[in-house]
Amino acid sequence: MIPSVNSSGSRTIGLLAYLYGPGKHEEHTDPHLVASFDGMSPDPGRDPNATLKDLQQLLDQPVMALAEHARPAKHVWHTSVRADPRDRILSDEEWADIARRIVAATGIDPGDGQPGCRWAAVRHADDHIHIVATLVREDGHRPDDYRSGARAQAEARLIEKELGFHEVAPGDGTAAQRPTSAERHKAERQGRERTAREELRETVRRAVAGATSEEEFFDRLAGAGLLIRKRVAPSGDLLGYKVALPDDRNKDGEPVFYPGARLAPDLSLPRIRERWSSDAQQNPAPRQEDALRTGLGTPAAARRRTASAAWQAMLVIEHGDGAVAAAHIAAAGEVLDALAKTSAAHTRRELRHAATAFERASRSHVRAVRGHDRALRQAARDLVHGGPALGRGEDGASTAMAIDMLIFLITAAAHWHAKKGHAQQAAAAARAAEHLRSAYQEAAAQPLGVLYQRGRRLNRPMLQRQTVVLREALPGLAEQILAEPGWYALAATIADAEAAGNDPVALLSEAVGRRELDTADSVSDVLVWRLRRLADLPADASRVPDQGKVKRRAASRPVSPGRHRGQEAVSNIR
Repeated sequence: MIPSVNSSGSRTIGLLAYLYGPGKHEEHTDPHLVASFDGMSPDPGRDPNATLKDLQQLLDQPVMALAEHARPAKHVWHTSVRADPRDRILSDEEWADIARRIVAATGIDPGDGQPGCRWAAVRHADDHIHIVATLVREDGHRPDDYRSGARAQAEARLIEKELGFHEVAPGDGTAAQRPTSAERHKAERQGRERTAREELRETVRRAVAGATSEEEFFDRLAGAGLLIRKRVAPSGDLLGYKVALPDDRNKDGEPVFYPGARLAPDLSLPRIRERWSSDAQQNPAPRQEDALRTGLGTPAAARRRTASAAWQAMLVIEHGDGAVAAAHIAAAGEVLDALAKTSAAHTRRELRHAATAFERASRSHVRAVRGHDRALRQAARDLVHGGPALGRGEDGASTAMAIDMLIFLITAAAHWHAKKGHAQQAAAAARAAEHLRSAYQEAAAQPLGVLYQRGRRLNRPMLQRQTVVLREALPGLAEQILAEPGWYALAATIADAEAAGNDPVALLSEAVGRRELDTADSVSDVLVWRLRRLADLPADASRVPDQGKVKRRAASRPVSPGRHRGQEAVSNIR
């Protein structure tokens, strides 16, 4: 149940006309009063002899009783209270009780013989009511409505529990501002899927992901086509900025600008500057052409480094102090934004949804200490400067590798928030992880399919050998892995790792020692990517030599102790 306290207004009759009217999209049905301050107020919806003017004059009476100079300029208080779509439809009597509780909790009409304001609750839909009040008490004084929004939320949590309704996670003041109803209606009229505020928030988030300076940040905003206004002090210092969509105009035809802080708390210029550590500024990201020439700036290389940075960040979130963990969680949001920006078409939608969902999880009251998150921020820079990735070959396979590790990082963030009691952030991180899992399925299907086919083509002695290696290295997980469809892909990867000169038993042990397999849908899939990253194998299996070459290379190398044990076990089977 969500109460939404709106800014004070100045015209009671105007608000009543809207509530009792058809609505802007004919969505109001049967508007009528369910409760009021005296229980006897005229109802223009059900009483043919009552008018809107009658109700307005009754509510405004204490205001008009004051001397004109003493009347508040904005005296209309308004809140809507909306039930969750999953909850049952309430009766008028139940909504009336909720209205009385909300006005008491917010100080509008505290009850128990205390002077209160005049108010009325109007219902024009099954799932919500509107409460209108005038902000002058019967004794002529202002009500104690300080932080009425937070007080209404607290009362709503109690009502949910008593009615057995879906319980909304309590807010903590760190969420981005929601679009107003006017912004939503405007987007609908213009045929937009999202409001201007939401589009700008996503664009600014992507622009700041991995940026190292104000110049780079504003260049990215301009490159994205946004209109920019900068607020400059008389000294010439930059104090802030506003952005607008070129085609989002007000009634006078002027662009509608939003300051960064109104898009999200961490998008104000001072908060963005916290990300730009002196180290990052002294070591800017290489020019794209230079990075490509050295091989460091390819999309695939950036994704491999992202997977490594995500692994290190997960350990920090699990074991680091609060402020450092918060910095890594915030930087993880930048990585998701950068990955979504540079992803191939078939994964772009789910990655964008993941980044949008995780935006809520990237902020909490645990203030991030920046500087410790350089590896993740560098990964975001690498992704942006590496450019868009193809959906196939090494790009596609390394994307699957990066997403696989990011799933564990985002899951660790969800657990961290849950332990801290950050209910909204934990839920947001969990939603982001689900979107990442969907993106992973899209990204991994082709490269894992190639590995699966290679594993199926392994000769019987070779497959038996990999089975023995698996049972020796992972006795507690071996049977589960062998029963998974992904086992053949893992068997091919073990063969590739051994051919590259690695001890497969030690490598598997190290991969499992990196834990977090409990939440994996497929343990074999996770081990494929961990082994390929640890052994520095190409993520794209089609780049690996065929098995004839692999066997010839393996035969020419000295046998390591671990490899010798595996060969003895195969001999025993035979």
